[in-house]
Amino acid sequence: MDDRRPSSAPIPLAVLTGFLGAGKSTLLKRILTGEHGLRIAVLINDFGAINIDADLIVSVDENIISLANGCVCCSIRDDLTSAIEGLIDLSQPPEYIILEASGIADPAGIAIAFSIDRNDPKVKLDTIICVLDAEQFFETPDHKQLKQLQIAASDLVLINKVDLVDEEQVEKIEAWMFENFRRHRVIKTTQCDVPLEVLLGAGRFGPASEAALPEQHNHSAWKFKTWSYETRSALSLGALEQVVAKLPVNIYRCKGILNTVEAPDRRTILQVVGKRVSFSDGGGWNQSEPNSRIVVIAADGELDLNYLQEQFDQCLGYLFI
Repeated sequence: MDDRRPSSAPIPLAVLTGFLGAGKSTLLKRILTGEHGLRIAVLINDFGAINIDADLIVSVDENIISLANGCVCCSIRDDLTSAIEGLIDLSQPPEYIILEASGIADPAGIAIAFSIDRNDPKVKLDTIICVLDAEQFFETPDHKQLKQLQIAASDLVLINKVDLVDEEQVEKIEAWMFENFRRHRVIKTTQCDVPLEVLLGAGRFGPASEAALPEQHNHSAWKFKTWSYETRSALSLGALEQVVAKLPVNIYRCKGILNTVEAPDRRTILQVVGKRVSFSDGGGWNQSEPNSRIVVIAADGELDLNYLQEQFDQCLGYLFI
C-alpha cells in the first residue's frame, strides 16, 4: 500500500516563517539536501542565503536551481502565483513545495490564500512552521507584535539556537510561549536539526512508510518517540475529529489511513501537523481489507500511551452525535 500523493491530488505546501536571522535558511538547506526521497521545491527570495554546495547543483536555468537529489530551488520575482504555476507545469512537478516567507512578513495572508476551498486546487496548505532565535528572542521590542503574528499563524514552533543560551533563557521563552500560545507545539533545536517526518505532514511521510518511522530519533539531544494504533473495526470520523483536535501539545505529528463508519468503502487519510488537522479521501480499498492505522510522533518520555489508547478506542464502531 502506497500513500504517496496521487497525481490528481493537490501538492502540499509548507510555509516557513520567523524573524530575520532565526535560522530559516539553515532549515531550508537541511531540507533541500536531506535524504527524504521527495521532489521538493523551495521558493525563496535569495538563492545566496541558503549557500548550497556547488557539487550538489546539477543545473541552473533562469530562476531555478536543480539539485542532485531531485529537489529544486526557485527564486520568487514578482508573482508568487506565477512561480507556483511554473513549478506545477514542470515535466517532473514537485511532490512538496516549501515557501520561505520574508522575515518581516505576516504569514497569515499566505495561509488564507492557500486555505480557501476551490473546486480543483492544485496546491493545498499543509503546515506553517515558525523558527525563533533563542538568543535574540526578547530583543528588538519594536518587532514584538510581528513576532507574535508569525507565531500565532504557525502550527509548529522551533526554538532554534538553544546551544547559544543558558537553560534560564530557554525556560523564559517556554514560559512566554505557554502564557501566550498555550496550544502550540514547541520544539527546542540547534541548527534547526529536526527530523523531516516531524516537520512535513504529507508525501512520503505517511503511515505506510515504515522506513520513515523509526522507533526513536535523537536529534540535537531532542528525542522523538513513535506509537501506532491499529484496528479492523470502523472508526467514527466525528468522534475522531474531536479526539485529534485535543491531542496533547507534546504530540507533533499524527497521521493515519482510516476505515470509517461514514465511508466504509473508501480510505480516509488523516494528517495532523502541530495544531493543523485535515481529513481527505484516499480512494477505494481495492483488494485490501479495510482497516485503520494511526501513527503518532511525540516527545520521548512524555507520551501517555494509556491515554492515547483510551481516546482512540472511544472512536470505535459508532456514529458520533
